[in-house]
Amino acid sequence: MLTLAEENYLKAIISISLHTDKNVSTNEISKETNTSAASVSDMMRKLEEKKLITHKKYKGVTLTKKGRKKAINILRKHRLWETFLFHYLDFDWGEVHEIAEQLEHIQSQKLTNKLDEFLNFPKFDPHGEPIPSINGKIEKINTQPLSKLQEGENGIVMGVNIDNKPFLDYLTALKIQIGSQVTVIKHIPFDKSINIKINKLTQHLSNEAAKHILIKKE
Repeated sequence: MLTLAEENYLKAIISISLHTDKNVSTNEISKETNTSAASVSDMMRKLEEKKLITHKKYKGVTLTKKGRKKAINILRKHRLWETFLFHYLDFDWGEVHEIAEQLEHIQSQKLTNKLDEFLNFPKFDPHGEPIPSINGKIEKINTQPLSKLQEGENGIVMGVNIDNKPFLDYLTALKIQIGSQVTVIKHIPFDKSINIKINKLTQHLSNEAAKHILIKKE
């Protein structure tokens, strides 16, 4: 049995690794888990002792086969619960992450599989992130940050790459959601912010916001 903290760190590692081809750095894990570098280093030693990761100094962290299997299972539960809360209990996409953080630690595999079946085997959660299948398969979609689109290019919002409630609440206020069609009108060189057209309205977004919105080009 793993502790809740160990499960949280495994989920953080798999979540980061899905967005990069490189080993996961301890700094990235620290940021993802909102913990100190010392705490991360201590946890990496524990996970390595349990043969769930390999950790080489200056080269980062990788999940072992055993660690990846456990991490994917935790991630699957988290994203299924987010989907259930969003679609059936009317929580908005800025609320579901914190609640799913609690529900993801339920150990019943039967419950997880029943939940997946009840939801009709969804492939993506409310933030557009892929939900691992019962066999551990993870869908891949070709997306890029909104900040990378050129002036005049169009795209569809497919998701976001951070589960941050203030950020999601900000997008909700702008009526930016999954499926929204976006056109980049202008890049502002001074601060790298952009003007976009969405829902027939012109909006101004900072570079910090635009780089966390994932777009599929049309």
